[in-house]
Amino acid sequence: MQIKSKFPYLNRHIFSYMSGLSSQYGAINLSQGFPNFEPSATLTDFAIESLSESTNQYAPMPGLLELREQIAAMTARSFSVSLNPETEVTVGCGATEMIFDTIAAFVWPGDEVIIIEPGYDCYRPAIDAVGGKAIVYKMAAPDFKINWDEFANHISTKTRIICISSPNNPTGTLMLTDDMEHLYSLVKDTDIIILSDEVYGYMVYDDNKHTTPLQHPGLRERTVAVYSFGKTLHITGWRVGYAIAPQYLTVEIRKAHQNAVFSVSHPLQRAIARYLKTTNEYIELSAFYQRKRNTFIEVMKHTRLNPLPCAGSYFQLYDYSTISNDNDLSFCERLVKDFGVAAIPVSHLYSDFHDDKLIRFCFAKTDDLLFEAGKRLSKL
Repeated sequence: MQIKSKFPYLNRHIFSYMSGLSSQYGAINLSQGFPNFEPSATLTDFAIESLSESTNQYAPMPGLLELREQIAAMTARSFSVSLNPETEVTVGCGATEMIFDTIAAFVWPGDEVIIIEPGYDCYRPAIDAVGGKAIVYKMAAPDFKINWDEFANHISTKTRIICISSPNNPTGTLMLTDDMEHLYSLVKDTDIIILSDEVYGYMVYDDNKHTTPLQHPGLRERTVAVYSFGKTLHITGWRVGYAIAPQYLTVEIRKAHQNAVFSVSHPLQRAIARYLKTTNEYIELSAFYQRKRNTFIEVMKHTRLNPLPCAGSYFQLYDYSTISNDNDLSFCERLVKDFGVAAIPVSHLYSDFHDDKLIRFCFAKTDDLLFEAGKRLSKL
């Protein structure tokens, strides 16, 4: 039987590959983006309690209202954005599902979706799955800032969605108020939707503030903002995220969500909702991860790798161009096999595998692991 792959470029998932290689060689895994420490014991206790409280059947399709109410409260507290939890918040199976649902809901065959690279690799497959066309805007190292005059050249009458990400994975760069003004000037007289990936929005450093298009009066009406409790509460394995959008967009996103997974784990939603009623832990997340970032940079001073600025997320880029002429994948493979530390080659976060001799480390790890990684890499 003959089939034609919609995803011929997905021969090897770089995150799975590097984690697998790390496991094979017993390396310290700083490649894939997950913590090696446990979430709050209070949160896991709530999860255990919830399992015995008639939560074994479907949760409501949009998400438990008690959780959506807590999401509205934390969004108001953190970003000064007011939400209607019944009509503007949808709980999904991680941020990735919410991104896919948004693209599926609004992109028709032949529509164009602008994606910014380097970036997380879930956007293009979703676009291809529904027959859209990905238009790539490539940021330039080492600053990874958007030149909005150049960006404007990527917009056409076929543009349906612009995908943005702040803090950006993998670069850690932020979009600021001026960026939102530039973006608004480009889309204000169009029907373009903004898909804003903000899964690291609670991890912003050095006295910066997270800026979201939800805060911009002109962008609010066309924005779908996506978040992840996996990142915010250290529970990536729970697969609970959410999308915030005005009602007329939410209606369509929920249609896609309903026919993708229908609903998300009932007991885990209840546990998160209860936990959020008892804590504002997420307010301290930036300070927590800034300390992690600073610790990692300090222990890495004894290596020959050169750090790039990181203003947000829990990823740190390093330049190895003064050490080796190897391509970044080969260099990362050598780090695992010869030095026992796994990283991600940044070229695999570009559609064209553009290689600036940069690698990405995840510093969402316990301090002892970060110190050991620095010790091993000091032998480079």
